[in-house]
Amino acid sequence: MRPGRLFWKFFFAFWLALLVAGAAVGTAVWLHREALERERSDVGRMQGVAEGPRADMAVAAAASVLTHGGEEALRRLLAEWSGERTPRVLVVDDAGHDLLGREVASAALSEARGWRDDGGRRQPVRQVSGPDGRRWTLFVPARGGEGARERPPPPEGGRPPPPGRHGPPPANPWIPIGGGLLASVLFSALLAWYLSKPIRSLRWALGSVAAGKLETRVRPLMGARRDEIADLGEDFDRMAGQLQSLIVSQRRLLHDVSHELRSPLARLQAAIGLLRQDPSRLAASLERIEREAGRLDDLVGQLLTMARLEAGVRDAPKARIELFDLAASIAEDARFEAHSLGRDLSFHGEGEAEVTLRVELIQRAFENVMRNAVKYTAEGTRVEVVAGLEEGYFVLRVDDAGPGVRPADLEAIFEPFYRCGSGQGADGFGLGLAIARRAVDLHGGTLRAMNRPEGGLRMEIRLPLGGAAQKE
Repeated sequence: MRPGRLFWKFFFAFWLALLVAGAAVGTAVWLHREALERERSDVGRMQGVAEGPRADMAVAAAASVLTHGGEEALRRLLAEWSGERTPRVLVVDDAGHDLLGREVASAALSEARGWRDDGGRRQPVRQVSGPDGRRWTLFVPARGGEGARERPPPPEGGRPPPPGRHGPPPANPWIPIGGGLLASVLFSALLAWYLSKPIRSLRWALGSVAAGKLETRVRPLMGARRDEIADLGEDFDRMAGQLQSLIVSQRRLLHDVSHELRSPLARLQAAIGLLRQDPSRLAASLERIEREAGRLDDLVGQLLTMARLEAGVRDAPKARIELFDLAASIAEDARFEAHSLGRDLSFHGEGEAEVTLRVELIQRAFENVMRNAVKYTAEGTRVEVVAGLEEGYFVLRVDDAGPGVRPADLEAIFEPFYRCGSGQGADGFGLGLAIARRAVDLHGGTLRAMNRPEGGLRMEIRLPLGGAAQKE
């Protein structure tokens, strides 16, 4: 499964937080190093005396060679040391000249001459007399020895300050920690607000719907965001719209059912009242009562079918059937009914379309559409029924020669209890086409109505031939 837009928002938010935290830490380290380099540059310009075991040993060795071997032996030794990783020992006479002619910083020489021999075995500065009696000052400059510590010159006539009292300030660990903490808090707060705001809107919308305000919509509250939460808001709005439509349809259905039941019940009560007043009219009253009871039974049966279709009819059995044969059989029955009404019906269909579906529902859909056309076609005309195959669909077209339907009512005729006329055929309950539409929809097909240019109405049923298209 590919990561969604919300994943990438999380990813880039945390990544940006890490980058900012890293940049803060890096900036703190860079500033510290810059300060360190500036201080080292200042100390390097002073050319102080280096301390440490290596510097002490190098100075001691050079002093011994000068004392016992003379200046020439020391020159050879220093020449050999120049190519090795040894401290750079300066040998300066009283006039301030180095034995090898190297440049000597006055500040470094002043510091070296300010040292006093405290009798220790190791001294960073030695005052040595050569065999010829010349006095030499031997020391390692602070920037000349590897690992030597840089220190400022001591006070005149005194020793340098103790090690560790001077030098670069230690790094402050709170600078990178504070930078990372500030960045994480900032981006965490922004991310939490970004995520919690639409969730609060969804919570408010859920509460409103639970309180009965089905017109509540949450997508406009989410602005221009495009991610999984926005998709969830759209799904919520779609759910709320469907709930609102179902509740409205249920209320309208209850109103229509009560209205439809009231008329036959009133006629039943009237027939019973007449029978009580005049017992001699028993036969006529019983016939009326039987007819109204039949209408009530038919109405209840259609209401039960409609309720099953609205619920999905998951328990309805499926069977494999040939649709052309089914349509031809129903057309034959409809032709018999049409002849009794002074009308006719013709069927044309060639091909094979064997599919697995809920036969009872599709049979009722075909029958309702054809019988509806027979009712509304003009007397002496013919209903034309044509079945065929088109691009993976079984198509059944039923054309009548009736008055047609107003364009505004082409969808309304599929609503329960909707009757678009008061003329012939208008004595039904208005449930036939509604049941047919829902039965076809349940199988992944479509049922639509259209006015014919030459007059009359066309009903077109399209059913997919693939069983996978059927809704479970």
